[in-house]
Amino acid sequence: MIRAHALEQLPVRTAVPALERALDDHGTAVLCAPPGTGKTTLVPLVLAGLTGGGPARRVVVAEPRRIAARAAARRMAWLLGERVGGRVGFTVRGERAAGRDTVVEVVTTGVLLQRLQRDQELTGVDVVIIDECHERHLDADTVAAFLLDVRETLRPDLRLVAASATTDAAGWARLLGDAPVVEARGVSHPVEVVWAPPAGPVRPPHGMRVDPAFQAHVAATVRRALAEQDGDVLCFLPGAGELGRVAGQLAGVDAEVLQVHGRAPAAVQDAVLAGSSGGRRVVLATSVAESSLTVPGVRVVVDSGLAREPRTDHARGLSALTTVRASRATGRQRAGRAGREAPGVVYRCWEQAENGRLARFPSPEIAVADLTAFALQAACWGDPEASRLALLDPPPAGAMGAAREVLTAVGAVDARGRVTDRGVRMSRLGLHPRLARALLDGAAEVGGRRAAEVVALLSEEPPREYGDDLAAALRTARRGGDGYAARWRQEVRRLAAPAGETGGGSPAGLTDAAVGLVAALAFPERVARARGEGAFLMVSGTGAETREGSGLRGAPWLAVAVADRPAHAASARVRLAAVIDESTARAAAGHLRYAGEEVRWADGDVVARRVERLGAVELSVRPLAEPDPAVVREALVEGLRREGLGLLRWSREAGQLRERLAFLHRTVGAPWPDVADEALAARAGDWLEPELSRARRRSDLGRIDAGQALRRLLPWATGEAARLDELAPERIEVPSGSRVRVEYGGERPVLAVKLQELFGLDRTPRVAGVPVLVHLLSPAGRPAAVTADLESFWRDGYRAVRAELRGRYPKHPWPEDPATATATRLTNARLRQE
Repeated sequence: MIRAHALEQLPVRTAVPALERALDDHGTAVLCAPPGTGKTTLVPLVLAGLTGGGPARRVVVAEPRRIAARAAARRMAWLLGERVGGRVGFTVRGERAAGRDTVVEVVTTGVLLQRLQRDQELTGVDVVIIDECHERHLDADTVAAFLLDVRETLRPDLRLVAASATTDAAGWARLLGDAPVVEARGVSHPVEVVWAPPAGPVRPPHGMRVDPAFQAHVAATVRRALAEQDGDVLCFLPGAGELGRVAGQLAGVDAEVLQVHGRAPAAVQDAVLAGSSGGRRVVLATSVAESSLTVPGVRVVVDSGLAREPRTDHARGLSALTTVRASRATGRQRAGRAGREAPGVVYRCWEQAENGRLARFPSPEIAVADLTAFALQAACWGDPEASRLALLDPPPAGAMGAAREVLTAVGAVDARGRVTDRGVRMSRLGLHPRLARALLDGAAEVGGRRAAEVVALLSEEPPREYGDDLAAALRTARRGGDGYAARWRQEVRRLAAPAGETGGGSPAGLTDAAVGLVAALAFPERVARARGEGAFLMVSGTGAETREGSGLRGAPWLAVAVADRPAHAASARVRLAAVIDESTARAAAGHLRYAGEEVRWADGDVVARRVERLGAVELSVRPLAEPDPAVVREALVEGLRREGLGLLRWSREAGQLRERLAFLHRTVGAPWPDVADEALAARAGDWLEPELSRARRRSDLGRIDAGQALRRLLPWATGEAARLDELAPERIEVPSGSRVRVEYGGERPVLAVKLQELFGLDRTPRVAGVPVLVHLLSPAGRPAAVTADLESFWRDGYRAVRAELRGRYPKHPWPEDPATATATRLTNARLRQE
């Protein structure tokens, strides 16, 4: 029996007529409805004609998470007075409760992607609702893009609804062809905000690490909320690990403590969503409870302000979730959970002043995640570049390039990016392409069932208590009775059939070597060789370290399955890996093998050798006795580029010649050459030959006379070379008869000369038309004044300098009129003797 009273209580019902009109007129619509209004449960039933008497339609609802898909289906079936699997059903990876009578099917976005790839027309489906589209999960964005393509080319009758819990719907409306935006008002209960920052300093999160002191503060805030408020408490934390640690710190509270996350057992999830049976509850939750689920009885929210987002280090081949500050939009979503049923309170575990500095919205997953799976989906769809897909944010070019490299390496796409038959098969496994490669190729080596066991372990990282040894973790999962082991066995059953028993392996079980082979096939760039003291080098070139006490520390080779690189750390931390040998490394990472001659500049000299390596890991090295002289010359030039021209022999005269030429190039220009390091390295053949071609090593460069070589660059052909001493003379003769060196190393030429030697000179000397900067020195050679205009100095500055120097150097001449005095290097006494 339909629970009509419950249906009538859902606020979204007032917006349903406008939504139906929008779909009738445009075929697409954006539905904005706050959490708890019934957009996920009532709207699909109405559009399917199961309530309200409308025409019968088949509706597919796409949810971002398995827990939300199950919960939505159960809620809708309950509203109809039925069991799940009848007219309302669900399909998630590894689990299906739907049949021939199902007209409303709730699926995850990943399942819908698979379905679209098999049947682009979505035969028999009339309406698709993409729920929680504001969360910007990559699968949801991809599903929307594919569905819009289907509507445009194959199924203009297909109705499409983007359902959002926020009012930031403009982007989705544009994407859906200027679709109407239908807003539903929720029952708004006020939520008081209590700012509850830590009393002492805490370290900011990095990678997967959250400061234990901050986790203790969150637990203390939950205890405070229980003491100060009524009702159940919903506490948001970034991940399952933090849920467990905070739960441990809440031991002894007068409330039932529950944990809900995407990997929680179905029985626990059901218990949380069913509501309290009497006593108070503390529900510790990850982001799964932000918008997709209603947790009855909650009056208080404790928000840690942290979330997990994917990040990819394409240069190092590392992908992982990382802990970040939650956005302001996320904070509003979480706070709203406290006001669903009555007025509530949210305790925010950060300073109020920080709130305005938070990001407005979460990062779109397409902008930060590993795009390998997305790139394969796009290639299977017939758009390898994803250039024709209607996406709110385009995929970053660098991430797509890295993704295509991986797909090419595993044989999923050809050289032009088009999907191969193998790629199509891989895309239908519901796995990351790396894991699909490991399943298919591993099955041929160790058997389908055995490969499926390892891949299932890699597809959902095992709990930390399983340890960091992948083979040992597999044995634990086999005998385990926990929730993870149950999910692992279910995934093994799902993967074993498509993998097939294609040979290899032994009936006795899966050996550690076989575990390592499958892991290495999944992550060939992370095959790593020991460097000693628990340190390894991956073939990608990234260093890796195992933890103290790990049984992996003594392994000669590892296949690293999970690693992260803490902020400012030089090496990645190995969190899960399998021991392998060199033959397994060669087999798995064979496409990264290189064997040949190498002549290059390294460690300050020319290195010539015959080398074999896997990526950055050298397998064997032998000196090369007779390297190609032309290649040696290239290596020497590279050395000059990297270490500078100081590798040559520079006399003082050579350095001064270079400074004179630099001055002329700067002042006069052509034909005087550019003698900067970069320019000289680029023209090495014009001025360092024939000595450069005869050189074989660094020490040979040190014997090349740079001054003699530089003269080869002078403009001899035009005859201008003969004017070098005229335009930029080494020395200038001053009135005393001295020939004083001109320094060309600064911005302007400098003439440093004793003041008395310039008596009678009323104009500043020039070189190439540029006045020199005259450093006037005392009789002892110390700076007394600097001028670029001698005439004005004699007139305005000399008097003060004369007054100071007369007392200090009384034996030297200091005439009142320097313009008419005789220049001299001598004292008064010597002058009289003259």
